[in-house]
Amino acid sequence: MRFPRRLLRPLGVLAGLCVLLGVITAGMAFPLVGGLGMLSNEAGDSVTSSSADLVGTRPPLTTTLTDSDGRPIAYLFDQNRTEVTNDQISTAMKGAMLAIEDRRFYEHDGVDWQGTLRAVVANSASGDVVQGASTITQQYVKNYMLYVDATSEAERLKATEQTPARKLKEARIALQLERQLSKDEILNRYLNIVFLGNGSYGVAAGARTYFNTTPDKLTVPQAAMLAGMVRSTTQFDPVQNPETALQRRNVVIDQMRQQQMIDDTQARQAMAAPIGVANPLVRVPNGCNGAGDMGFFCKYVVQYLTEAGFTEEQIQRGGYTIRTTLDRRAMEEVKRSLDNEVASDTPNVANVMSLVEPGKDAHRVLAMGSSRTFGLDADAEETSYGLPYQPVNLGAGSTYKIFTAATALEKGLGINYSMQVPPSGYASPIYVDGSGRPIPVGNASEGLPARMSMTDALAQSPNTAFIKLEEFTGVPDVVDMAVRLGMKSLATTPFVDPGTGERTDRSIAEVIKDQRLASFTLGVTPTSVLELANVGATLFSEGMWCPPTPIDSITDAEGEPVPITEEPCQQAVDPGLANTLVTGMSQDDISGTSAAAARAAGWTRPMAGKTGTTQQHKSAAFVGAIPEMAGAVITFDNSNRPRPLCDGGGAPFACGDGDIFGGRTPARTWYGAVTPLVANTPPTPLPPTDPRYLDGGAESRIPDVVGRSVSDARGELEGAGWQVTTRTVDNNAPEGTVVGQEPRGAALPGEQVTLQVSSGSVPAPPPPPGSPAPAPAPDSGPPPGRPDEGNRPPDGG
Repeated sequence: MRFPRRLLRPLGVLAGLCVLLGVITAGMAFPLVGGLGMLSNEAGDSVTSSSADLVGTRPPLTTTLTDSDGRPIAYLFDQNRTEVTNDQISTAMKGAMLAIEDRRFYEHDGVDWQGTLRAVVANSASGDVVQGASTITQQYVKNYMLYVDATSEAERLKATEQTPARKLKEARIALQLERQLSKDEILNRYLNIVFLGNGSYGVAAGARTYFNTTPDKLTVPQAAMLAGMVRSTTQFDPVQNPETALQRRNVVIDQMRQQQMIDDTQARQAMAAPIGVANPLVRVPNGCNGAGDMGFFCKYVVQYLTEAGFTEEQIQRGGYTIRTTLDRRAMEEVKRSLDNEVASDTPNVANVMSLVEPGKDAHRVLAMGSSRTFGLDADAEETSYGLPYQPVNLGAGSTYKIFTAATALEKGLGINYSMQVPPSGYASPIYVDGSGRPIPVGNASEGLPARMSMTDALAQSPNTAFIKLEEFTGVPDVVDMAVRLGMKSLATTPFVDPGTGERTDRSIAEVIKDQRLASFTLGVTPTSVLELANVGATLFSEGMWCPPTPIDSITDAEGEPVPITEEPCQQAVDPGLANTLVTGMSQDDISGTSAAAARAAGWTRPMAGKTGTTQQHKSAAFVGAIPEMAGAVITFDNSNRPRPLCDGGGAPFACGDGDIFGGRTPARTWYGAVTPLVANTPPTPLPPTDPRYLDGGAESRIPDVVGRSVSDARGELEGAGWQVTTRTVDNNAPEGTVVGQEPRGAALPGEQVTLQVSSGSVPAPPPPPGSPAPAPAPDSGPPPGRPDEGNRPPDGG
């Protein structure tokens, strides 16, 4: 008998199915003996293992970064998927999928032999795929193998190969899975894992991408379109093939009608509805490039998590909700101020800022940004390099004098110490070139007093004074202080040999300490803006250093908290030292180098601040802090060949002889960002000072020798290690008595002390101009009792 051609295909498939059924049944119920038995056992072990994985392992989920208020910043994913529960999916969506893919889902046990035969006959008769041959459970297994198990292209090809072996394994796993999970759970998992085209995995992503809605609100025509795409997301793409997608959608609607999920009227209305997809599609940007101005912060979060032990795969597949420390208003003010000073398209100039909240148990990063736009288009002056937190190679100038001052306080001096201010051209024994010859040190201003307090020196920033101070502290201790207060990358960043340009196996800090590079106090080393801001946070946390964290909390896909390993906070310096140094830095906005910028911004609050400018004016910096927040700004030429920058009031630009200073663009940026953030809050006073760090410890105090003989005074001072010079002054004290000394209070060991020694008398003052000369005294007076007639005043006189 000859059968019609249209019947031969389903009969052949039916024969194959009979064989497959026999193999599955035999493999499940009667393990074979010998070699075939071993293969069967191995296959059974594989099936059991895969089934256990399906039950216990989640599919890749989208990780969401939010600001401190819970508003999304960025999405990080390998597959754009958000899991939803069964009650968060509309009845229409579940019905549409069952109608077109597995109408007997609630009747079979994982493999639907009756449904498979019916689908073969129906599809062959129509010449098209109108019914699915695999059950929802089998499709879930296949999707799991493809989207969860497979990690390489070869594994993905294997997961989709059209072979009896794969079909057999898929069917056996499906049968086991049905004994472990409820039908509703399997359907829910399938709807969460299935690919729906255009980067959408699962119905939550599909609902958002195509209809900008949530899966619980999907209507019949919307749900039917999504269900229809499962067969081929390319063929039934509603954007590329709208007519084909519409036809396929209506097939699904008709299947829903035939299975009495909807009535005839509902079906007609649904079929008459337009395709209705969003134009354009609602695509979720993947990664930090979609975070806009918060891209730098986003990238810092990812780096921070990686350093804390999270893998890239965990971040992109774990479905975490990461609530960050980002304050959106602070971010907006930082970005606005950065752009006000340096427009985003300014060639080769970057203006970067970071803002950190002080605290004794955490230093939360509130904001960070750059004048340059975060992105990959270099021609448009975009960059994805972490400018606000990675080291800037050009340095931060005199902001590093903070570390020299802190070291001096720790070694016994006080902020009232009267520092020597050598004139420009000072030749320090520690500031030398490669051959050991002194390099003359200059100051930005001339005519400075020979001495000034450390507080005034921090505000006026004379280079010679801090080089002189560094002679006392020693370079290594200043470097260690910088690292302790927060410049941690100095101890971890490899030193680059300036001659070869190659990285060495030693850190920047190690090389500077070994070579005693006194230029360290002038801020010539690579500097992280974030770390510099965190130094301010450390000082306003009573000397407690904490890592600048961008993380408030992490929860997994089930809402359970996820711990994160962070560096513990450390007491970097004595609380009294930190508090007193804050006061020592409190004059910069009043009489120091940032005073003009502070006045222009209307700044009136107590604060600590320090400006910095590198020698060739290729970069300038400002660090400022108040109890509520600490921030740092660096403005620099970030081209491959940096040049000096000029700052004439507009945006800085490259020029021959630079004139940018920390008190200009950097300080204006800081005040411009922070002033509006605290405008409606009362000022917070600075912390109390510690007397020990005001006038110094006993080890640095000079004996007060005023009133003693010069010989005794000299002996005591020289015996204690100070050099003594004397200067004679007119004074009524006995000759040789010390009537004054400079300095008084504290001085560096070995420093020169000048004694003012009394001459024993004070000459009579000269007569006022124009007064008559006094009459000469007589040689001898008249005899007693006889008037001196010749000297009698005239009558009436």
